[in-house]
Amino acid sequence: MSETIPGQQPQLNIEIGEEVAEGTYANLAVITHSHSEFVIDFINVMPGTPKSKVKSRIIFTPMHAKRFMRALQENIDRYEKANGQIKDIEQVEIPLNFGGPSAQA
Repeated sequence: MSETIPGQQPQLNIEIGEEVAEGTYANLAVITHSHSEFVIDFINVMPGTPKSKVKSRIIFTPMHAKRFMRALQENIDRYEKANGQIKDIEQVEIPLNFGGPSAQA
């Protein structure tokens, strides 16, 4: 039986399976939302490939999306403090065909 110290949050035990621990690479995130949820699709777009698949979809409530945004910003701030500013390239135009042949009329 675990002891609870007054004023201290209970410890959360989180497990991660081997397959999930390996991670999935994504270089594009598409974010959509409705009044009740935010959906983030993570995609790996390869140059010259006409089709890309969503590798992972995460669905958040609006409250959790905002908490995630804050946590990500805090981690970026800590990273930049330790490693220097992350250089952001100019806005990248992603063609609607994702590298496939151009549409013609």
